[in-house]
Amino acid sequence: MVTSRWTAASAQAATPRRRGAVLERAILDAALEQLSTVGWNGLTMEGVAAGAQTGKAAVYRRWPSKEDLVADALQAGLPRLEAAQDLGSVREDLLALCRQARDAMFSRTGLALRSVIHECDNLQAERFHSVIIDGVVEPTVKLLRDVIVRGIERGEVRADAANGYVCDAVPAMMMYRSKMCGCEWSDPEIGELVDQLMVPLLRPAGE
Repeated sequence: MVTSRWTAASAQAATPRRRGAVLERAILDAALEQLSTVGWNGLTMEGVAAGAQTGKAAVYRRWPSKEDLVADALQAGLPRLEAAQDLGSVREDLLALCRQARDAMFSRTGLALRSVIHECDNLQAERFHSVIIDGVVEPTVKLLRDVIVRGIERGEVRADAANGYVCDAVPAMMMYRSKMCGCEWSDPEIGELVDQLMVPLLRPAGE
């Protein structure tokens, strides 16, 4: 009994009590881990608390609902798309940008986000709509527009190509084929997307 109490006390002493941002980061990481292993339906506030090695009250004090917790975890964990690289041609710029988007989609947080959307009912899914738009779609569209405008300035791209329909083509196609066809967007598949869809779509008239 003495040994047991000593072991428990030693373990508690070996794990300093975390507070503030450190504890919140641990809880958000635990939520993402739960999503990646048991999905939205299997995630519980108790399981997140256990994963973060804290009490359930510490989780509920910061996030009153599972939806609030998961939305913050997804927003905090999504990779940030960097500025569109200038590699000298619109084709190479598009390839690099599509690889960035692919890496974000298949990151731990990207996979967690997709599992949430697939498992939630329509009302719950609306809670995460802004996460998808603000964290994935709009940054990709903005960088695509940057690439296209740069291509117009080089004379590689038709002058009217920097419009909403063209800029939506890549994220729409990547999300659709990922969901409906199980496409994981290997480098050769990204090459086909660029060469068979985007390059012909952007090419100046007469070429």
